[in-house]
Amino acid sequence: MEEFHKVRRLPPYVFEQVNRLKASARAAGADIIDLGMGNPDLPTPQSIVDKLCEAVQDPRTHRYSSSKGIPGLRRAQAAYYDRRFGVKLNPDTQVVATLGSKEGFANMAQAITAPGDVVLCPDPTYPIHAFGFIMSGGVVRSIPALPDDQFIPALERGVRHSIPKPLALILNYPSNPTAHVASLDFYKDVVAFARKNEIIILSDLAYSEIYFDGVPPPSILQVPGAIDVAVEFTSMSKTFSMPGWRMGFAVGNERLISALTRVKSYLDYGAFTPIQVAAASALNGDGSDIAEVRNVYRHRRDVLVESFGRAGWDIPAPAATMFAWAPIPEKFRSLGSLEFSKLLIEHADVAVAPGIGFGEHGDDYIRVALVENEHRIRQAARNLKRFLSTAEEKLHNVISLNAHR
Repeated sequence: MEEFHKVRRLPPYVFEQVNRLKASARAAGADIIDLGMGNPDLPTPQSIVDKLCEAVQDPRTHRYSSSKGIPGLRRAQAAYYDRRFGVKLNPDTQVVATLGSKEGFANMAQAITAPGDVVLCPDPTYPIHAFGFIMSGGVVRSIPALPDDQFIPALERGVRHSIPKPLALILNYPSNPTAHVASLDFYKDVVAFARKNEIIILSDLAYSEIYFDGVPPPSILQVPGAIDVAVEFTSMSKTFSMPGWRMGFAVGNERLISALTRVKSYLDYGAFTPIQVAAASALNGDGSDIAEVRNVYRHRRDVLVESFGRAGWDIPAPAATMFAWAPIPEKFRSLGSLEFSKLLIEHADVAVAPGIGFGEHGDDYIRVALVENEHRIRQAARNLKRFLSTAEEKLHNVISLNAHR
């Protein structure tokens, strides 16, 4: 039987091939150092766990919750935006809680997309940015991921050559996977373009608190007039080491938030109420938990760049996020990111995420996640040094390192 229509529109999940190889290697006894999935290994701060335990003792919290988010949680998110960005939000009309930013993005696509609608999406980018719209019947037009002086001209070409005119523009800074960071001046130019061309902006700000150069990444909603066209998605997964709790937010334009809220009301009853209570407590905290998480990732980043560099693989130091976007070493680049990632599992006991999984323009890179401690990162570097120094000798009869894709 043929695949269902929406399933047919999705390509094979690239990361699954790496996951199968990783599982097979572990089953055979290999000690795989997993730097692939962006799955935070740090424990959720104890104060947040304690608040969850306190709330769960109240049997009233065991009932259905609120799909939109309990009022206290929405107020806490609005207060966070006021403190962090100087952005005033109405918690009743401009904030909705989501089951992580991924669910929020997917359901926003469901809410606003008609079949054939065109969406401008960076390449490379986090997969849900594109495939949320593809599953909703939309069409994706790729634009550059780098927030430089070529970005607006690329948007202009996208509008000029798209029929129908693009519905929405996806932004993701700090970026997963590239770790690029956007400036407030960049956002001002993008907002002016979107307002002029009546294009919706959907900004993914999941990594706003994971930054290393002392300059906090801005919110697009800091730009005057952005609220007229933009919605921003945030997540507690990385900021508070709460990935399994599935708690995020969409904030911004009232019409768009209303559409997302209405779709969600048909699909879920929201996160378990004690999770929402604990999340509100985290957002209302003094910020020390956030600073501690940021400091851990900064040290891991420094160890990664230093140890991998000594191993013979120079990796640019990311200014933000929990990822490094690493160019594949020249001698292996012709293999492509998926085959290179497989080699690392098989011959170095290191798992990474192939860049092709984030878009065709990511195929010369791999993404390294800072989800192992410093000792394990140094061990990965030693494994890589051994692999890189012996690859030509060991692999000459297996693969051609000069092959062209």
